Amino acid sequence: MMLGKPTHLESRFRLTYTMILNLLTVAVIRVQDVMKRSFAEFHTRKDSHQQEVELKVLTKQLESIKPVYCYLCQEDLEKYYDTCTALNKLRQETQLASIKHSKVKVLSIGRVVVVNTDKYKHTLGVILSLYTASRHSKFKTLVICDQSSGYESKLSTAFSKKLRVQMIKKTNLYQPEGVCGHEVVELVACDLYEITSNTLDVSADKILSDWNTRQIPRFRDKPPSQLTSVVVQELLRLIEDNPDGLPALNPVKELKIQDMEFVEKYMKMQSLQEVVFDYKCLMCQAVDEHFAEHDHNMELRDKVKELGYQLSEDSLLLLPEYHQRIKVLQKLHFIDQNMSLLLKGRVGCEISHHELILTQLIFENVLTELPAEEIVALLSCMVFQQKNCSSPTLTDSLEKGMEMIKSVARNVAALQQECGLNIDVEEFVRTFKFGLTEVVYEWAKGTPFADITALTDVSEGIIVRTIQRLDETCREVGNASRKIGSSTLLAKMRQASELIKRDIVFAASLYTHS
Repeated sequence: MMLGKPTHLESRFRLTYTMILNLLTVAVIRVQDVMKRSFAEFHTRKDSHQQEVELKVLTKQLESIKPVYCYLCQEDLEKYYDTCTALNKLRQETQLASIKHSKVKVLSIGRVVVVNTDKYKHTLGVILSLYTASRHSKFKTLVICDQSSGYESKLSTAFSKKLRVQMIKKTNLYQPEGVCGHEVVELVACDLYEITSNTLDVSADKILSDWNTRQIPRFRDKPPSQLTSVVVQELLRLIEDNPDGLPALNPVKELKIQDMEFVEKYMKMQSLQEVVFDYKCLMCQAVDEHFAEHDHNMELRDKVKELGYQLSEDSLLLLPEYHQRIKVLQKLHFIDQNMSLLLKGRVGCEISHHELILTQLIFENVLTELPAEEIVALLSCMVFQQKNCSSPTLTDSLEKGMEMIKSVARNVAALQQECGLNIDVEEFVRTFKFGLTEVVYEWAKGTPFADITALTDVSEGIIVRTIQRLDETCREVGNASRKIGSSTLLAKMRQASELIKRDIVFAASLYTHS
């Protein structure tokens, strides 16, 4: 039995210009179809059949939705829902930014907050401790409730628990109906409805110690300490003096947060708070049920939209890169706006690697004017990959050719970067290694293999493999030159291929030939 953690499989699939150009010549299959079938998309596409079935069911449910029949809600319920959605989002974002603000600890011990959870609705509490766990701030808060415990606000109905968007209405702070009790609960930022500007002087450690003691079964009937009772009475006094709610903390004025984006969000939140209670639908006595019904309908629409997106080509991980590469091909005139191959595109189909650079070199006549020995020497940069090696000694003509290749590569890289591809221009230029240019040049001139190995510190095996791969590159460039009708370049590429195909480099292998 084999035990242990299995190797994580990662897709090696990637888009290349050669693949795109060749698939554009085929009408049966598209690049998007190839991407869908790749292992890179396996995790997102493995449940596609189940998603299609679910989409059909949800679509039928969506078609059967009936509008809300209410003369008040029909007028502006949708606008009210959108306002609540935006306001809840802005309130959460600004509140979280205020908490994370490094200069001032807004949730310090003694800060009075309004808690809003499934159990506590619009309930006043005070911060007793704050700590960070799993990158999220958590804080223990003393919250008032009925002494009978197990309190659950009347607002916490079946509808409110299922709502995705919290309904914003004019609601008074919760006030216990009987004897006031309290609980110490652990909260996170999203549990806070509002951070008030009020603070209380509390002995947090003693209150927490008293609470923990009373959680032990034999001390459960012990009355709260005087410090705890004083804090509870202070919270009750605040509720009685401010039944409509306490003034909220102004993070711009009180915390001096000057970040432009934050200020804009806060101002937008303020403007929405001014109009959120002016909608006519709030006059409807059944607005809670109508709001919940609309929320359910919106959730259904969003699910249908999300499933449709996941099943569409727009969800393909490599689709943005595909569009960027298409843009590059169009700007280099490999294809037109109708995705049809132009002459450059047909030439690029003949080349398996560095197709953009080689095609540009062919069309700019960089290679045509050079002798065969120099052409094949310069093309070695397309196949040689070793990063560190001794610098070659090049002739003036080879130096000029090298600079022209680097210039073309730099222009192509800059264009790709302009079209949105994540590429570093100088790093791309450095991928063309000219370390064996002198070696290949001397080999093409007929220099013995023993002599060319002395020109570099690259191992003999890499020299042999580079020259062998160069022969394939020469054939591809020759085929490309045939496409554009350049008999001169075709003849030179054939000559270059013949010059390097000799002696030990192309001798039959003892392992692969009988």
